[in-house]
Amino acid sequence: MKEINLGVVLVENRHRRGITQDELASYLGVSKAAVSKWETGATYPDIALLPQLAAYFNISVDELIGYEPQMTKEQIRSLHRELSQEFSTQPMEQVRGRCREIARKYYSCFPLLYQIGSLYANYSVLAGDGDAVKGMLEEAGALFERVRTETDDVDLAKQALNMEALCQLSLGNPKGVLDLLDEPDCSMTSTEPLLASAYQLLGNPKEARRILQVGVFQHTVVIVNLLSIYLGLCLDDASTFRETGRRALAVVDAFGLDSLHPAIMLPLLLTIARGSMRQGDRGQALETLGRYTELATSGIFPLSLHGDAYFDLLDGWLESTLALGDAMPRSQLTMRKSAAEAVIACGDFEPLGDDARFQGMIERLKVLGEER
Repeated sequence: MKEINLGVVLVENRHRRGITQDELASYLGVSKAAVSKWETGATYPDIALLPQLAAYFNISVDELIGYEPQMTKEQIRSLHRELSQEFSTQPMEQVRGRCREIARKYYSCFPLLYQIGSLYANYSVLAGDGDAVKGMLEEAGALFERVRTETDDVDLAKQALNMEALCQLSLGNPKGVLDLLDEPDCSMTSTEPLLASAYQLLGNPKEARRILQVGVFQHTVVIVNLLSIYLGLCLDDASTFRETGRRALAVVDAFGLDSLHPAIMLPLLLTIARGSMRQGDRGQALETLGRYTELATSGIFPLSLHGDAYFDLLDGWLESTLALGDAMPRSQLTMRKSAAEAVIACGDFEPLGDDARFQGMIERLKVLGEER
């Protein structure tokens, strides 16, 4: 009941209209003492009186009790940053407890529930033992399922579906992924060309360019992700592995993703380096790890999504469209540590332990992981 702010709302509305406690009590057929207790929070009115009270002040029942079923986009972003920092620095169960309280209060605010689920999914690796990780992923999956089945926002429902499937995959349940996703949409359709043409005909070439920039950026990120995953399936074919890596890096270099989106570059480079080690190609592994280390320690943190001289209309879209704007889903501290530990703690690179170049990389990455 502590979240009900009826007393404050009553006082504000009564004063705004110049009404005394006696006048309000007389209208409702209750005592002045009853109204006084409502306003101090000592007691609450009978539920049957709430519609009458709300009508008297010409407000909704939700407004009367101070209930806020939704958070604004800015409030969600601010809360996400706060919780992300807490997940990185405070006891996991303590932060999860706070997340649960927030989710219960705003259980119909689906964009918020999606972000809380995303926090669980992103920080589950820090939960410790297997049962704790499993619990966080299951809790995240339940939030994504609620968003997917209850929201009227088609795009948000699709995002929740994909995240729910990711949780199932992380839980070792591939059948659950197939049950959720069924067959992929391989229709090769895209709305960007039609939208751009329409804006062009309406005499708005800048908006046409913006639409196409967003489409190129999104599809570039998707193809790099796909190629990165495909690399993992080509380990038994050295020729295909090398060619896939070459093509992926060609896309990356063509669009300047080193500076534009380093968060997607680091996993790609790590995948190439690990695969090269498993195929016995130490030279390629060291070369790729060198690029990884240079990028990770080149001052890219704090990471954020942004445009560049080519994608000069992207920043406005990131800020206005994405739920978190240009922010990353995990805290900067966690991402720096993860970038360092991904190499330092990787068993695939143990054979390079006596290599001076590799030792230098490790020292630089250790400093990165310790920075605050």
